[in-house]
Amino acid sequence: MPHATPLTNEQRAELGQDHPHWTAVEGRDALSCRFTGTNFIHAWGFMSAVALEAEKLNHHPEWSNVYKTVDITLTTHDTGGLSDLDQRLIAKIDALADRLGLTIVSGGPAAGQGG
Repeated sequence: MPHATPLTNEQRAELGQDHPHWTAVEGRDALSCRFTGTNFIHAWGFMSAVALEAEKLNHHPEWSNVYKTVDITLTTHDTGGLSDLDQRLIAKIDALADRLGLTIVSGGPAAGQGG
């Protein structure tokens, strides 16, 4: 099981530059993003692929699915905020979204509450 290390300010800045569509969640040290597929099966397939990567890291997202939309929020409860595990999983999620042809929409419902 990977050990989680809180992100440094430098790592946070790099994460923001590399993945600007992941937005801060207000009142939490967390990031959120919304993805849309062409239909429910497309979105569910994406979630299944993300689940396999999350399981490899033993780091599981907070997420929801409504028809073709998937909302994902990441934080590391063990460290009380963002960690290297979130950084690694975000990179994997974005690569999967690109490979599977999902549309990345900046933020999600949690980000609308965020700052």
